[in-house]
Amino acid sequence: MQGIRVRYQVQAAGQAVRRACAGPCRERDLVVQAGKAALAAWIAWALAGWWLRAPLAFVAPWVAIVLVESTVYRSIAHGLQQLAAIATGTIVATAVALLLHDTMLAMALVLPTVVLLGQWQRLGSQGIYAATGALFVLTNGSVSIATATARITESVFGAVVGIAVNALIRPPVYLRDTRTALQDATREAHDILQAVADGLAEDRWDADEAGAWHERALRLQHLVGQARAALGRSRESLRINLRSRTSAQSAPGKDYDDAIVVLDYAAVHTAGVTRTVLEAADKARPAARPQASVARRYADFLRQTAHALHLYSHSRFGHHHDHELRQAVGELHRTLEALRHHLARSRPDDPEEVASYGTLLAQAHRLADQLVT
Repeated sequence: MQGIRVRYQVQAAGQAVRRACAGPCRERDLVVQAGKAALAAWIAWALAGWWLRAPLAFVAPWVAIVLVESTVYRSIAHGLQQLAAIATGTIVATAVALLLHDTMLAMALVLPTVVLLGQWQRLGSQGIYAATGALFVLTNGSVSIATATARITESVFGAVVGIAVNALIRPPVYLRDTRTALQDATREAHDILQAVADGLAEDRWDADEAGAWHERALRLQHLVGQARAALGRSRESLRINLRSRTSAQSAPGKDYDDAIVVLDYAAVHTAGVTRTVLEAADKARPAARPQASVARRYADFLRQTAHALHLYSHSRFGHHHDHELRQAVGELHRTLEALRHHLARSRPDDPEEVASYGTLLAQAHRLADQLVT
């Protein structure tokens, strides 16, 4: 088992390398950011350590490398927070150490204080650097105002280098990630609905298969969450970004927000459909199975919904299938009306069967209404 896991990891790493070499992708972006971080550290050390021979030159490359963040905006925001945290820890530790003339006692008093200060909301995720700055002071041997000043100065220099490298050398933009995440979520929603439709049309009521559909539907909500996070990252990557000003790239517009909303509804109601099918397929549960004629009509509705989602994805991201999408949505609405009338004429006597029909019809209406909108 361990060998299989290692082989899988090696294959995944090889595929990532091939994708990075083949063309623009997330793997190539990660390689570029890693190279930029190393370059920022090299420049900071070359200037501070080799050329200027600063007394605490190691601080500059350390700060520079951690501030080559995923976006330029994040580099600046985290840089300001990190400098504030380092300065706080350095100043507090220096003052207490000079006052007490006892490093161990100073550490016992300073560390709890700076750790608490690091929890301040304005420092965000960079608050831990307050404790780091204090430890550098208290474990370095001699403590002096000159040393503290040099440490803060080197931190500022490293921050400037890291931010400059990230902002000036191929600043990251993540529009491609957003489109990919949205298309992946839409494709998965399409595939789930198509699979359920095929199962209903063929009168397959296998509990294991229905359980697999429901698990995929639940994971679909995670994919939509990833798409939402990618959208936020894309918009952040275009803030304070020189690359976006010198190209045709612009922040994702309302179309992307609309796509997230549609996929969110699709994920929720697809999970509702698969849950109902799972309960009907499970012999241990009281839920009744729909009649074969109803199941086939519902399968037609799910197929048309999957097709409409497929066209929606193409329409939103530049393939211009608007006319086909309108036709598909219109046909979907007509199929839903026919399904509703068929269910009304069926009028099952079994209350459990009525409940199953009502649940399926309600989820169908919600899916269709969102696509029509």
